[in-house]
Amino acid sequence: MNLLELESKINLKFKNKDLLLNAFVHRSYLNEHRDFHLGSNERLEFLGDACLELIVSDYLFRKYPDEPEGTLTNYRSSIVNTRVLAQTAAELKLGEYLLLSKGEEEGGGRQSEHLLANTFEALLGACYLESGLKKCTEIVKKFLLPRLETIIAQKLYKDAKSHLQEITQESLSITPTYKIIDEWGPDHAKHFKAAVFCGKKLMGVGEGNSKQQAEIQAAKDALEKWEEKL
Repeated sequence: MNLLELESKINLKFKNKDLLLNAFVHRSYLNEHRDFHLGSNERLEFLGDACLELIVSDYLFRKYPDEPEGTLTNYRSSIVNTRVLAQTAAELKLGEYLLLSKGEEEGGGRQSEHLLANTFEALLGACYLESGLKKCTEIVKKFLLPRLETIIAQKLYKDAKSHLQEITQESLSITPTYKIIDEWGPDHAKHFKAAVFCGKKLMGVGEGNSKQQAEIQAAKDALEKWEEKL
């Protein structure tokens, strides 16, 4: 793996190369390479998630001093979610660096929104350990937060399911319905994929760690596609 291009993009040259590499080790890879010298990226993902929450919360608190807590929470949840994090990871081409099992590779793991979002968080965790919160903040501000302007302009931060229902009832006189179309993972870490329909027409799909979260992401996907048609 040549991670020099990534280091250049994020403007951070790792002294601990194994730390950076660890951000891309999916647990499926270890099932086929039991003698690999690193563990999975899940611990780094845990750490990066916490960093991300703090960085975005601090940014919103300072950027929007007159907005109430509820609005700031909606802003944050609209950008710290699987879909947006995956888009950011794709921009950085993080999927190219993932170490996956053959099965995960063949199943499209490098393009999976869930894996990409997790990998972005793992990368932040690695950056935090290597260089501290300031560097993580620089990365988030450069690659993630610019997406917030569009989200606010299109009001995608609103309760997505309610917003979608308002639109479809007003324009189509139809109430959207949701269906869980896939689920995987162990009972303690289930992951779900949901689809939202207007009548028989598929409007959007989304993934999440709960059925509710997956439905919300499906509604957001539908709203984004709706906006593109206007």
